[in-house]
Amino acid sequence: MKYSLLKTTALSSALICTALSGSVQADSMSEAMEFVNKYAVKVDTWDGPTSGPAALPDKTIVVLAGDLKNGGILGATTGMEEAAEHIGWTVRVLDGAGTISGRTSAMGQALALKPDGIILNGFDSKEQAQGMQAAAEAGIPLVSWHAGAAIGPMDDVGIFANVTTDPMQVSEAAAKWAFADADGKPGVIIFTDSTYQIAIDKADKMKAVIEELGGTVLEYVDTPIAETSQRMPQLTTSLLQRYGAKWTHSLAINDLYFDFMGPSLAAAGLKGDGAPVNVSAGDGSESSYQRIRSKQYQQVTVAEPLTLQGWQLVDEMNRALAGEPWSGYVSPLHVVTTENIEFDGGPENRFDPDNGYKAAYLKIWTGE
Repeated sequence: MKYSLLKTTALSSALICTALSGSVQADSMSEAMEFVNKYAVKVDTWDGPTSGPAALPDKTIVVLAGDLKNGGILGATTGMEEAAEHIGWTVRVLDGAGTISGRTSAMGQALALKPDGIILNGFDSKEQAQGMQAAAEAGIPLVSWHAGAAIGPMDDVGIFANVTTDPMQVSEAAAKWAFADADGKPGVIIFTDSTYQIAIDKADKMKAVIEELGGTVLEYVDTPIAETSQRMPQLTTSLLQRYGAKWTHSLAINDLYFDFMGPSLAAAGLKGDGAPVNVSAGDGSESSYQRIRSKQYQQVTVAEPLTLQGWQLVDEMNRALAGEPWSGYVSPLHVVTTENIEFDGGPENRFDPDNGYKAAYLKIWTGE
């Protein structure tokens, strides 16, 4: 009887532990989806600035685009050009073409043009420290998009305001969606690019979230985002051979990684809406919207309002030129899925919130 009692007690303890484990897992799943759903709703209220300096006339601004093949950089650049036309400025766009030498050359060209201001679009602040110091010495204000993980002023590198959504929230939303989608048992491969500090920070955050929740990070892949067209097809095939069905989800710091993954997945006989499920922690490119809408090798992007951010960059530059503080505005992020892709600009294949941001900025600049 003693043995039987001990055996029964051990069995009961095991059942209790299993139940508790299941409860903890359910709580983690619920918390993850609650966080994600907070950023999946429609953005229809303007919570940005309503006052600021009037538009300063006849300014010439140079936009340094890190790589115009990158959908995020292209979207923000397009927004800047549109806003600058309304504010009456001349914009010159220089493309760094995705290389350090290209970005350094573009920075040199920008300084030689002696513009009223320079907007760094997808340039890492540490990489271009020498050029930025030269701009500061020349009295040229610097505004940036994704120059680092910080939001707003980056005084240590001379940036008046760095415009971005909260990159840690973006990364957390992507990782938690993957965790919940995998029923709490994801096998994740993370793609990043150590050329950019913001990319490292985002990837590290995704890794930490997955592991804290009890998921598995199979591999942390550091591969240059500018070389995805050459690297991703073979890399995808190699990863499939290495991990097989263990690879349930991909997490990337940018949609561009998934632009060149689909053919390799299709060649392996994998369906577009199956594993590995591709989830991007930025930026909401046109191609990502197309993939999500058609359910072809991407299910989620945590999008940024790129056109809105372009308008904000122009507004921040106007504030810098007027000698006023930055606006303090942090633009909203949006978890885009097949379920909600048709609102907040979905038909145009971009996240462009219907919150009246253009009218708000025009009112500030014109006073009307």
